[in-house]
Amino acid sequence: MSDITLSAGVRNNLLALQNAADLFTQTSNRLATGKKVNSALDNPNSFFTAQSLQGRASDLSNLLDAQSNAVQTVQAANQGITSIQKLVDSAKALANQALQTTDTATRSDLATQFGTLLTQIDQLAGDSGFNGTNLLKGDNLTVTFNETGTASLSITGVTDTTAGALNINAAVGAWATSGNVNSAITDLNAATATLRSQSKSFGSNLSVVQTRQDFTKNIINTLQVGADNLTLADTNLEAANLTALQTRQQISTTALALANTQNNQVLRLFQ
Repeated sequence: MSDITLSAGVRNNLLALQNAADLFTQTSNRLATGKKVNSALDNPNSFFTAQSLQGRASDLSNLLDAQSNAVQTVQAANQGITSIQKLVDSAKALANQALQTTDTATRSDLATQFGTLLTQIDQLAGDSGFNGTNLLKGDNLTVTFNETGTASLSITGVTDTTAGALNINAAVGAWATSGNVNSAITDLNAATATLRSQSKSFGSNLSVVQTRQDFTKNIINTLQVGADNLTLADTNLEAANLTALQTRQQISTTALALANTQNNQVLRLFQ
């Protein structure tokens, strides 16, 4: 093709038409993908910066699942404590009933009911776990808040059984004496104090995890918006550009046709 000679007018108009075609392709691609930066060739700095921001957002998104599980685990423990406290209150009511009578048969029956409630307390503590972690059966929980693992919270579990942290003894002597009943009431009062302290501790930990969870969600949104600002195209602007390029292509095509007409006029001189 190097042996073919084109006039300057034809070459200029052809080049303008080629440039318009390239810009038309680029603009169409931006409208189709919604991005002005689709690869490192478009803008290396924006492309790799956006990739870095999206990568961190993805890492934090993965941590959100673990944080959500942690929230549910602590809430399960709190619900367990609340229910155990109700059983402790019921056991205390039985003990107070026993103090209202001197009949040993009645006291023995109340002592049996007391033993049943203690069994229920132990079973309830065992059912207060979530996703394999039970903070009321001695399991510990570590919640990670950032992608580097440098920010975390360790939640220490407790053993809320009658033989564990609650330390509630079985009914001594079938509550035959008031002293035995009062001893049980003392155990129950101490268990209530323990449960209240645990509830405050778990509530504080829950508040921290939920606050960090909300913070993580906001950071992820900020990172994604930042990445989008670097790569997303202004569709209104690109649509306007597309219209202008279509007009330019039509003009360039007309100009090229006029340039060819001039060449044809020279050719007629030799006919």
